[in-house]
Amino acid sequence: VTPQPPFLQTKQFPQPLLRGLMGWGDLGAFGEPSKETPNLDQMASEGMLFLDFYTANPLCSPSRAALLTGRLPVRNGFYTTNAHARNAYTPQDIVGGIADSELLLPELLKKAGYINKIIGKWHLGHRPQFHPLKHGFDEWFGSPNCHFGPFDNRALPNIPVYRDWEMIGRYYEDFKIDRKTGEANLTQIYLQEALDFISKQQGSQQPFFLYWAIDATHAPVYASKQFLGTSQRGLYGDAVREIDDSIGKILKHLQKLGISEKTFVFFTSDNGAALVSAPKQGGSNGRFLCGKQTTFEGGMREPAIAWWPGHIPAGGVSHQLGSVMDLFTTSLSLAGLQPPSDRQIDGIDLLPAILQGKLIDRLVMSPDSLVQAPRSASKYPWLSCWKDWRSREVS
Repeated sequence: VTPQPPFLQTKQFPQPLLRGLMGWGDLGAFGEPSKETPNLDQMASEGMLFLDFYTANPLCSPSRAALLTGRLPVRNGFYTTNAHARNAYTPQDIVGGIADSELLLPELLKKAGYINKIIGKWHLGHRPQFHPLKHGFDEWFGSPNCHFGPFDNRALPNIPVYRDWEMIGRYYEDFKIDRKTGEANLTQIYLQEALDFISKQQGSQQPFFLYWAIDATHAPVYASKQFLGTSQRGLYGDAVREIDDSIGKILKHLQKLGISEKTFVFFTSDNGAALVSAPKQGGSNGRFLCGKQTTFEGGMREPAIAWWPGHIPAGGVSHQLGSVMDLFTTSLSLAGLQPPSDRQIDGIDLLPAILQGKLIDRLVMSPDSLVQAPRSASKYPWLSCWKDWRSREVS
């Protein structure tokens, strides 16, 4: 890895991370024929498209845990049988969550003076000890779980919605979701939360980390009234269009405030589109087999776009083998911080790939744990590094 340019060492460095529950084939930039994602497509044309980018697990919770810890789910306690989590997706009747022993990205960014906010779905435990404000976030607007429901409030209550420590309502009661029409205003609420947070931090000259983790494309799919019926792809397409429109507004807001060239933005998903919800509420994984809940390419390979005007060459396309875990290490690098040295970190720093177009060699099989990366696991399990895999794939 080459030395960082001086501008990467400054603490005044906002880092929004935008996550949508979408498949590899849901964006026009990745070949979706209806071309209903103009803002994400423009983001790609102004930044860098990653064609070989993977989640760490094809389910919501372990993927999110991997992103925020930079560690494989079998190390951070999700989707495994070890003692400190024992869960895959933390629904209401499972009591596990993220362990105190794990160091999350916002906890580390605090050392560089960052203010951290999560908007949307947390999904790393709903009990008080797992609250995001106990794990490095300064602000939260959203829910500990998905918007499943409605429930009868006898055997199970409806899922709560929080502002920081305070529960301010519940899905289907205070935050309406119409299961018949799919109408809900949640994405608009999440968008305004993001715009207000960015404005506030810019006004106070504070570096910030924004984790915008909306879930409109997760069944039951929803969209606000102004987007219902506007897509050729049904309700799911309506939700995608609204997310795309919201991301466009966030990027324009950064430009309006004059901080776009100081702000690194990354868009990706936590798993492939859920084909089990198809055809009405499922997305597209393009040409790849299967989807969410499977470790086939359709469940693991994700759309990914990096955006940083003035630093990332416009229209870039990378074949770097990347992972959501890399966003942990890359974000620390942007803040001038080193990853923790007291534990195994599986994410790598992608800045040489993003800024200089380099291809970084990386381990795809870990001898100590026999954990294999998705690209190599099924076809070439004997290969020890990305370079070996690449030469075999080309030949």
